[in-house]
Amino acid sequence: MTFPVRRMRRLRASPAVRRLVAETRLAVEDLVAPLFVREGIDEPVPVPSLPGVMQHSRASLVKEAARLVGLGVPGLILFGLPEEKDASGSQAWDPYGIVQVALRDLAEEVGDSAVLMADLCLDEYTDHGHCGVLTDAGEVDNDATIELYGMVAVAQADAGAALVAPSGMMDGQVGAIRSALDDAGHADVAIMAYAAKYASALYGPFRDAVDVTIAGGGDRRGYQQDPRNGREALAEVSLDIAEGADIVMVKPALAYLDVIRDVRQRFDVPVAAYHVSGEYAMVKAAAANGWIDGDAVALEHVTAIKRAGADIILTYFAGELAEVLGA
Repeated sequence: MTFPVRRMRRLRASPAVRRLVAETRLAVEDLVAPLFVREGIDEPVPVPSLPGVMQHSRASLVKEAARLVGLGVPGLILFGLPEEKDASGSQAWDPYGIVQVALRDLAEEVGDSAVLMADLCLDEYTDHGHCGVLTDAGEVDNDATIELYGMVAVAQADAGAALVAPSGMMDGQVGAIRSALDDAGHADVAIMAYAAKYASALYGPFRDAVDVTIAGGGDRRGYQQDPRNGREALAEVSLDIAEGADIVMVKPALAYLDVIRDVRQRFDVPVAAYHVSGEYAMVKAAAANGWIDGDAVALEHVTAIKRAGADIILTYFAGELAEVLGA
């Protein structure tokens, strides 16, 4: 008895068939838009290395947030650029610091129509550019830093953040933040931990966007993960979940799809992935030179992140993709 050869092409024959059998479905609901808000400006300022991305004024931030929410984007995460920086990054927890006042602006504008999130770190606020306070020897002081992280979390929650996102990769940061939030009456505020954040070369445009330079030409390899390590990420994620993380994040995304998949298979919590500034900028630069179809590549990249297992994707393409996916 002979059998007909199975033809794989049968299920690729038309757009309708391909839609019907698609294994991965990317939706607007999967996206979170990173937004930058700068103190002391009246008009948005373009970020040259991130085409289409702005350092927003408070007024333009509200306008952009309303646009994104209108497109169906369910989450907005804020990064702040203060006018003044100091050694401890005190503007990060000041009730009148730029992220706190911006959160209040957005809460008034969009209310519960979007999840308001705030990046929780000190690098944007310190005059040395590190993610924590320094010892006399110039090393990041882990324990002193996570105490400040708790203060930042409470300030952000007081201002209206529904979710805080610690990104400093300090040991014990999630536990310290959870305790601080609970003690301040913010038991309902969630934590999205940057649990597997790598010391990547793909963050350059982001540092342009937040005006961060690490003093003395230093780096963050002493606290961010080594790109050569994968199993270590699972240990980091496990610790963060044990300390109270509600969502865990892998950053960057495309270069670490294997890590996203491993985290998704191992842990039963929502998994986020950050499609970072360098990943965005490379697509924009190649598209500007006519080398690729930028819109198609953006969609393919973010779909790949979803296929790897991410439930939530932070991407600078959020607005552009929302226009396509919501059409």
